[in-house]
Formats: sequence, C-alpha cells, structure tokens
Amino acid sequence: MQEKINKYKIFLVFFVIGLIISLILTFANQNQLCSNSGCNAVLSSKYSSLLGVKNNFYGAIIFAVLSIITFIQIKKPGKDKENLIKYSIIAGSLISLYFLYLQQFVLKAYCPYCLIVNISNLINLIILILTCQTWKK
Repeated sequence: MQEKINKYKIFLVFFVIGLIISLILTFANQNQLCSNSGCNAVLSSKYSSLLGVKNNFYGAIIFAVLSIITFIQIKKPGKDKENLIKYSIIAGSLISLYFLYLQQFVLKAYCPYCLIVNISNLINLIILILTCQTWKK
C-alpha cells in the first residue's frame, strides 16, 4: 500500500504542475509570458484550441479534476479512482505525444511551458508503467 501512496503523491505533484502552468497560460498575457518566438508560434497556432476553446483552459480543468481525484485516492484508496487516474495518464500521455509531434515536425517551434506539461505527463506514464501491478510477478 505504501508504494501506491508514494506513486499517487508523485502523480499529484505532476498534476499540480500541469494545473499551474495551464492556469498561467490561460490567464496571463501571452505577449508578456512568451519571451521567444517559438512560444508565440505554438500558442497562436491553429492547433492551440479545440472547438474555439484554448487547450490550456481544457488542461486547467482536467488537471484540477485529476488533482482532486488523486488527492482523494491518497486519503481513501479505491479501485475506481485508481482506474480513472491510470486511464487519464495514458490518454494524457497520448495527447502529449501528439503535441510534441506538432511542435517538432509541424510547427518547428517550441513552447517551454507546453514542454513542461507534456514531459510531466510522460513522466507520470513512466511511473505508471514501472509500478503497474500487472507487470509484476
């Protein structure tokens, strides 16, 4: 049980990092926030929103919900919450890989804030894989 609690504490840290960065990107002035052209290129691209809503706003909502669920999981573990967190990390990692692909091969520009969120998601995936009970004998 201690392993799961530690794992979820790490997940929570990275979810909170994603939440903070998503909130900063949602509410800060982009011109003041981004000191390089790559950041502006990424945040102004046609890929920066879905259905007219900026991706960072979606991120803020998703990371807030995942932070709350993970905090509750730490306090009162349950299989449903565990599965929700697990599948959210997998889905978030796939989305992060897509955004990394876009930055590298389509936009040829990088947003440092976006990179931190994307790498955080991938770190959570690595931790999930390394601690998954299914892999252990």
